[in-house]
Amino acid sequence: MLTAISSRTVAYDAETFESFLATRQEPAWVTDQRRQAFEVYRELLATELDPEEWKRVDTRAFRPEKFAIGTASQSAASFGTLLADRAEFGGIVSHVDGVCSVSKLDPDLASQGVLFGNLSDLLRDHGEILRPHLLTRGVKSDTDRFSAWHAAFWTGGTVLYVPRNVEIAKPLYSLIGLAAEGAADFSHTLVILEEGAQATLLEETSSASATASGMHIGAVELLQGSRSNLQYVQLQNWNNKVWHFAHQAGRVEADASLRWSVAGLGARLAHIHQDVYLDGKGATAQVNGVTFATDKQLISYYTQQTHNAPNTQSDLLYKDVVRDHARCVWRGMIKVAKDAQKTDGYQRNDSLLLSETCRVDAIPGLEIEADDVRCTHGATCGRVDEEQLFYCMCRGLTRSEAMHIIVEGFFQRVYDRIPVEIVRETLGQAVERKLGIGGE
Repeated sequence: MLTAISSRTVAYDAETFESFLATRQEPAWVTDQRRQAFEVYRELLATELDPEEWKRVDTRAFRPEKFAIGTASQSAASFGTLLADRAEFGGIVSHVDGVCSVSKLDPDLASQGVLFGNLSDLLRDHGEILRPHLLTRGVKSDTDRFSAWHAAFWTGGTVLYVPRNVEIAKPLYSLIGLAAEGAADFSHTLVILEEGAQATLLEETSSASATASGMHIGAVELLQGSRSNLQYVQLQNWNNKVWHFAHQAGRVEADASLRWSVAGLGARLAHIHQDVYLDGKGATAQVNGVTFATDKQLISYYTQQTHNAPNTQSDLLYKDVVRDHARCVWRGMIKVAKDAQKTDGYQRNDSLLLSETCRVDAIPGLEIEADDVRCTHGATCGRVDEEQLFYCMCRGLTRSEAMHIIVEGFFQRVYDRIPVEIVRETLGQAVERKLGIGGE
């Protein structure tokens, strides 16, 4: 059973904020950090959002007062997750409407000093480890009103901390779920890998039903020490009545490697601000993205690859499939600092249009201050070739089956860059289900 969320109009004003704080049992430094963020939030409400990032994202229908932070007791087992039952995990954490419902970690990992669990609990028990990292190095609360809003009202989330030279062989799994009608979730994901550590985290956002509206104002921080290796996969699988806004940042130190894969499948409107900072010499990052928008969805990514040190490498590849009256927006930027010589930066976005009424906006960009670099970018957009469909259908396939083969082939290059087999298989099945939405 769910604890009902009040249907009254909720404004995220000072009264709401004080009422929210009264429900929290947190260290004083967390409350102070929230209060500072709330003051920034109130100031930024009167400040125009960056037009370069937001001018293609129509939020006129967004009514945040319709969504309230509540409590939930529904088991995560009721969710139609994509990944939860498909692999053996070293640990599982799940949140429903901002409340932790499951938290498990292999005892052997815990004995090595690994922390994996609910953010609120671990801040109380291990604040000395987490305090220097929470909303200080990755996502900044003063970036815009959404990052400040999140920093003031975060409701929980997942923490992964891996000590120096500890390698986790099994993947870890995190679920962020929305269940109640009108629920608001402000979950935060914080990943910290110390020097030489290694881990894989699979994270999924999901709705308990296809009909419940919701709002997610999230943040992800991936913080890596030197020589660490992180694989982070996020599957965004909200229903088509969820508003999804998120700030995500990865910071990669010397000789560390980040492989970051995302899939944007759900949400009524989703806008993700994704930053990768290569802060140490020899740092590398590979960012892979798959987006499939149907009906009237709008899915938008604003990505930045920032090279702050020499001999760093970044490689970003996004593939978008759009159908019906849906729209995808991708704005990418490679930034190279003056001292970041020998940088190798690449970004590419390819889009496949399955209808005459859908739309894609792809805008790559470069800001280079160093003079000894190799940075390239590109974007392509095109329709499905009817001859390809005809060729497949002549061999006994239905039009739907033929379209599935073509879309799978289009996504294959991204699938090949994802080293976790269950993720590749899961994405293929999700795409097949998505092709069945809305008819032909």
